[in-house]
Amino acid sequence: MYRVFNAAKALGNLRLARAAAASASSGLTGNSLAQTAQQPPLISAAWATGPMTLSRGFSMAAVATASGAPATKMFCYQCEQTQAGTGCTTVGMCGKSPEVAGLQDLLIYSLKGLGSVAHHARAAGVTDSEVDSFLNRALFSTLTNVNFDDQRFYEYINHSAKLQARLQAKMVKPHSTALPEGVNWFINMPHPAQWNADNAKVDVPIHLLMEVSKEVGIVSRQEALGKTTAGLQELLMYGLKGMAAYAAHAEALGSTDPEVSACVQEIMDYLCSPKASEVPALLETAMKLGKCNYRVMQMLSEAHSNTFGHPVPTEVSLTPVAGKCLLVTGHDMHDMELVLKQTEGKGINVYTHGEMLPAHSYPGLKKYAHLKGHFGGAWYRQKMDFSYFPGSILVTTNCVLEPMAMYKNNIYTTNETGVAGVKHLDNKDFSEVINKALEMKGFSEANMNPKFSGSAGGRGGGADAPTNDLKKTVTVGFGHNAVLGVADQVIDAVKTGKLSHIFLIGGCDGHEPQRAYYSQLAKVLPTDTMVLTLGCGKFRIFDQPFGDLPGTGLPRLLDMGQCNDAYSALVVATELSKAFDCSVNDLPLSIDISWFEQKAVSILLTLLSLGVKNIRLGPVLPAFLTADAVQVLVDNFDLKAADTTNPEHDLMKMLKKN
Repeated sequence: MYRVFNAAKALGNLRLARAAAASASSGLTGNSLAQTAQQPPLISAAWATGPMTLSRGFSMAAVATASGAPATKMFCYQCEQTQAGTGCTTVGMCGKSPEVAGLQDLLIYSLKGLGSVAHHARAAGVTDSEVDSFLNRALFSTLTNVNFDDQRFYEYINHSAKLQARLQAKMVKPHSTALPEGVNWFINMPHPAQWNADNAKVDVPIHLLMEVSKEVGIVSRQEALGKTTAGLQELLMYGLKGMAAYAAHAEALGSTDPEVSACVQEIMDYLCSPKASEVPALLETAMKLGKCNYRVMQMLSEAHSNTFGHPVPTEVSLTPVAGKCLLVTGHDMHDMELVLKQTEGKGINVYTHGEMLPAHSYPGLKKYAHLKGHFGGAWYRQKMDFSYFPGSILVTTNCVLEPMAMYKNNIYTTNETGVAGVKHLDNKDFSEVINKALEMKGFSEANMNPKFSGSAGGRGGGADAPTNDLKKTVTVGFGHNAVLGVADQVIDAVKTGKLSHIFLIGGCDGHEPQRAYYSQLAKVLPTDTMVLTLGCGKFRIFDQPFGDLPGTGLPRLLDMGQCNDAYSALVVATELSKAFDCSVNDLPLSIDISWFEQKAVSILLTLLSLGVKNIRLGPVLPAFLTADAVQVLVDNFDLKAADTTNPEHDLMKMLKKN
């Protein structure tokens, strides 16, 4: 039977009591903040000194300054670019403030509680579709480069507590009053579910939530569990975040699966249990998550195809045309369709950016004549891309960066994305971004230089090439349906020696110079090899002159789509293994993945859960995995670090299946 973990809760009250007392002594109370708005309760009454409210939109930095408190620090190592390869401690390399980092930690803590209660409610026959959906969206909001808006995270934390209270009210007694027991790594805090339950009682300003967040971050678990175990917990959590992002995209297209929701909630509950301190159990659960993510990627792939048709090979222009223009970035094909529908007949040309490039391959999207082409490249060059774009910009999902002043008034966020000071569109009416496009000058002969338009951003070694040498088009749309349509030709090419090896080179891109490894590797590949690519990692290689496989007419470069289209690559690999009566690991196939954020973690766990071995991961290994954790993955899966200093050496090894 669950019980309230009162001892841990009492310890947790101490920090809040001290913080509240300090605020009271400095004269900082909710009533002294200008333009306050009542917020739903978040923290136990015992943790506050009196009525407190939050000023909507009030800068958290200003709150800290007003209180005389020192600058809040942070610890985050969830992405590849983390500071010094160990962790961001003052401000995120992504631009995330310590305040946002703390609120994200607290949101994850709260979601663990909600997920835990949802897991046990499900066992009692009680489900709530809004809880299922919210868990995915809220987890998604904490991915790297998704949301930088502190107020939005405050609202997520608030809503998490509300949903848990509603879910508990639905449960049949005695479950309705039963809450999970705390575990040792929460130290001064109760079980997250208990914290959520307590936090339906008083209003608390954000700066006090920041005090709570210090008790639930990674550092406290590192101290309690050791860095290896805490890191493996984060491996699991980051995999959950990535899977939740894909599930949210699938849901937007009407595709859900209660088994996926059950898996998410079971793992959230597991992360609050004593078993989550055992390395073998953590690895076993990570493999379970990987298999579940395979199902989620399948759902998303099928949702895309059922809604828009199977991707077909399509040539996409990288050169803009004269006229008013609107740029769509992110990953959300549902939003892409809505933008195309709402701009039809308005004299606006629509362009894709980043991982929206595969939109051009879907029959249901390419049918719109005003979907004109692709502008820019990988996410990390967006400040240059967006500065040159003479129209409005819609950010549907990650990645988004703090905008420059020259385009800040032209950019809009939607869904889980958010940046303080940038207009957020809560519904699917995109009139504002459309009207902004009509107001702006658009493309003309004077500003259509391909040097800084569709050919500039994120193009690996090609970004600085002379204008005349830049490609004017690229071909996309080689999903598994298209590739399997010529599978007999691929099989024949292997059997006749015309195709010696297949490389999967793709994943996430980033700004680090070591990532030039991927473009350099592609340049030295033998001409009797083929390359599958996906994700924004494609921008390192998509403009290279691969040509056709000699003697076959098959293109050597096959762009399979977005990062989630790793599913297509797995389908193709599985079908080829059947044709050759061997395992995927025995195929003439090498996987060289570039990672950056948490969706790549979920894909890696999927590959490992399916028994795929000998994967190269780069440009560096994750900071959250200690040497001991890495060794476990090496021993079990032959995981390898990409040798970014010597791509030719890596090539020789891969050709030998090493």
